[in-house]
Amino acid sequence: MSAPHADPVVTPVPQRPDTPCVAVCSTTFDEICRGCGRTVIEVAHWVSMTADQKEAVWVRILAQGYPRRNT
Repeated sequence: MSAPHADPVVTPVPQRPDTPCVAVCSTTFDEICRGCGRTVIEVAHWVSMTADQKEAVWVRILAQGYPRRNT
C-alpha cells in the first residue's frame, strides 16, 4: 500500500489591477518608466505576458516603491 500523497500547496496570486500603469509615463532618462517602474520591454509585452510573469513584475515594482502617481 502506498503512502497517501498530499495535494500540492497552491499559493493564490494576489488581486491586482489589470496593469500597474498610473498614466504618468516617462522613460526620458532611462529604460524604466517613472510612473509604474516597468521596463520599456515589460510595458510593450504586458498584454502577452503570463499571470506568473506579471506577478513577478508586480512583486519587483512594489518592492521598489512603484507605482507612483506623483513623480
